[in-house]
Amino acid sequence: MAHKEVGLDPPKDPNEDTIFGKIARKEIPADIIYEDDLCLAFRDINPQAPFHALVIPKKHISQLSTAKPEDQSLLGHLMLVVPKVAKQQGLASFRLVVNDGKDACQSVYHLHLHILGGRTLGWPPG
Repeated sequence: MAHKEVGLDPPKDPNEDTIFGKIARKEIPADIIYEDDLCLAFRDINPQAPFHALVIPKKHISQLSTAKPEDQSLLGHLMLVVPKVAKQQGLASFRLVVNDGKDACQSVYHLHLHILGGRTLGWPPG
């Protein structure tokens, strides 16, 4: 029988602080590999591939489905940062994953983009 991962329920307060908010504010350490005024990228502490990093906005957005129209340029910026980080890390190709909500296994309710690479990735992913 296959193991089914389960995400966490979203917080009652959508502005609730998260571990990623603390990383963005440098309140707790992380292996940061990229940073600009709007976002940062850091290595995942539980990598699912030889290279696994997360890109997060510094602004709190709990999940992609709760983003507002005024977040459009920030969301576009995140998408442009992903290949920049991948290239800096020497990846010829990569997979981008966004988990949105409990049934998609979102475990931290601060928008984050997973960059996975460093090996041939299978399909379907799970």
